[in-house]
Amino acid sequence: MKISKIKILFQNELSKRYSKPEIEELFSIFCEHDLELNKVELRFNLDKDLSDVDSEKFLEAISELKTGKPFQQILGEAQFFGMKFFLNEHVLIPRPETEELLELAIDKLRGSGFKTQGFSNGITFPQPDTQQPETNNRQLKILDIGTGSGIIPVVLKKHFPYAEVSAIDISPDALKIAKKNADLHHTEIQFIQKDYLNEIFDSNLTENKVFDIIISNPPYIGIDENVEIDDSVKGFEPNIALFSPTSDALIFYRKIAKEADRILSENGMIFLEINQKLGSETLELFRDFSEAELLKDISGNDRMIFVKK
Repeated sequence: MKISKIKILFQNELSKRYSKPEIEELFSIFCEHDLELNKVELRFNLDKDLSDVDSEKFLEAISELKTGKPFQQILGEAQFFGMKFFLNEHVLIPRPETEELLELAIDKLRGSGFKTQGFSNGITFPQPDTQQPETNNRQLKILDIGTGSGIIPVVLKKHFPYAEVSAIDISPDALKIAKKNADLHHTEIQFIQKDYLNEIFDSNLTENKVFDIIISNPPYIGIDENVEIDDSVKGFEPNIALFSPTSDALIFYRKIAKEADRILSENGMIFLEINQKLGSETLELFRDFSEAELLKDISGNDRMIFVKK
C-alpha cells in the first residue's frame, strides 16, 4: 500500500472525529514515528510502497484514533520539555501547563541561593558567576508529590544533576513508567510508592529530613466537574490522576500546606499546578507563608501557586 493511499484513509476514516488540519497533523506524527519521515520528506515520498507490517501499523492507528484514544497512548510516548517520555494508560499525558510550572521552578531555583551544583568523582563544579551567593551549602533536596510518569523529577534532575530528587505516587503501575523514564534519561531518582493523603508522611527520606523544594501537579478536578471533562481525557487517562478522591478538590493542597511547616526547609519553595477555577481558594491555604503568589499560564488562566517559607 502506498503512503498516499494511507493518507486518504486517514482523511476518510477520521473525518467524523477530527478536523482536516488535525488529521493532517496526526498523519504527519505517525509518519515521522513509524517511517522516520518528517513533513518535508513526506511530501516527496507519498508514492512510496509500504511493507505489510507498516501498512498494518497505520490501519491499527486509524482504528484506535476513531475511538478517541490519544495518539500519544497509541505511540506509547510523548514529547515534553524537548524530551521524549514513555507513557501508557496508567499515567497522564503531559501538558503545556506543566511545562510552565517547570519553567517557573527552574527559573526560581537558579536565582534562589540554594546549592544547585555539587561534587562528582571528587571534582567540584562551581556555581555560575550569575548566581546569587549560596545561602545553604548542603545538597539541594527536591520532592515531587504525585509523580505519575516522572516527567517533573526527570526534568529537574537533568537541570540540577547534583540535587537529591525524590518522587511519590500511589500507583505502582505509574511508578513503573516513571522508573523507565528515569532510566531513559540516565537520571537517579528515589521513587516511593505511598498513599500521600492517607498515610503519615515520613520525611526521613533524606539525611537532613527536610526538602528545599516541594513540587506537585496533584489531582485537582472536582467530582462535580466530571461532566465538563472531554471523554477522550477521562475515558483513556487514569481518573485517579485527574479527579480529587473526595468532594474536596483542594484536599492535596491542604495537606501540602500543613506538612510544609514540618518538611520544608527555611527559605524552601513550593511549586503547584492548580485548578484554574480555584485560584484564590488555593492561594488562601498558604497565607501564613512568607511569600505566596498566584500565577497565570500563557492562556491567562490561574494555573500556578508559588510559595516561599
